[in-house]
Amino acid sequence: MILRRSLLAATLVVLAACTPKPDAAKVPESGEATTIRFATDWRAQAEHGGFYQALASGAYARRGLKVEIVQGGPNVNVPQLLASNAVELGMGSNSFIVMNLAQEGVPVKAVAAFMQKDPQVLIAHPDAGVNSLADLKGRPILLSDASVSAFWVWLKAKYGFSDDQVRKYTFNSAPFLADKRAAQQGYVTSEPYTIEKQAGFKPKVFLLADEGYPGYATMVLATDALIAKNPAAVKAFVEASAEGWREYLAGDGKAADALILKDNPEMTADVLAQAREKLKSYRIVEGAEGAPVGTMTDARWKTFFDAASAQGVYPKSLDPKRAYTLAFLPK
Repeated sequence: MILRRSLLAATLVVLAACTPKPDAAKVPESGEATTIRFATDWRAQAEHGGFYQALASGAYARRGLKVEIVQGGPNVNVPQLLASNAVELGMGSNSFIVMNLAQEGVPVKAVAAFMQKDPQVLIAHPDAGVNSLADLKGRPILLSDASVSAFWVWLKAKYGFSDDQVRKYTFNSAPFLADKRAAQQGYVTSEPYTIEKQAGFKPKVFLLADEGYPGYATMVLATDALIAKNPAAVKAFVEASAEGWREYLAGDGKAADALILKDNPEMTADVLAQAREKLKSYRIVEGAEGAPVGTMTDARWKTFFDAASAQGVYPKSLDPKRAYTLAFLPK
């Protein structure tokens, strides 16, 4: 499932010419519904629950939008879909994706962040003497290529980890289960549960966001051209999505889950239920007390950029505000 975290670097050149065609979404004065195709970063799951809830509850429709959720997957490239005008809006999995686009001069911005905490975790065996992230120093850590270019940079800077600890993660937990000294990456809402079901033990789970990792996740991406041409559609989508996320977490979530199961028959009700509870208990969507759902701040983006640029990921001359806009944040 973590293939969705890919940084999608191969599409940056294509995206540089990203321009919506004349039929791009526009909220019409006639009252006719505006079509918005929204591409997610993976197959339907609880991590997309707020968007499905907004669809099921009519939150999009009440704002004059006809929304189609376009499922992601291992062969789906969200920035490329935006570039080709196959969708009007897309999902950005993590802050590195958005900042990479800004570095390449791609005219795409994050307009909202529906996960205040990146759900990324490191997972360790419960009986291996690992009681904190610092205890993983010198131990093998299974990481995807995308993760090595992303949160691994932060881990090395904070904990003194080294590249010789990295082992190739192929989205299979078997190597982790076979080596008690090893740790592996995952999402707090996914891999810990599947490992527990598969191996019969509860792994140690360390949510990077709770250790200070400052990145956002599950952002809504819009092209600069769409923002300029039809800001009303962007604003309506963000506000409806925020309503959907509030309902998905505070209500029973059944309407959204039904649509998720319809779109993704491989998903199961138990996986959805535990993921939704993790979203709530870890405050993945809500973040700090009182923070509006979907919010972003200049200060938070600066913290992320400063941490990444200090490690040479981005030139310090890059303006991080090229990656996002606060103009559409829900109230």
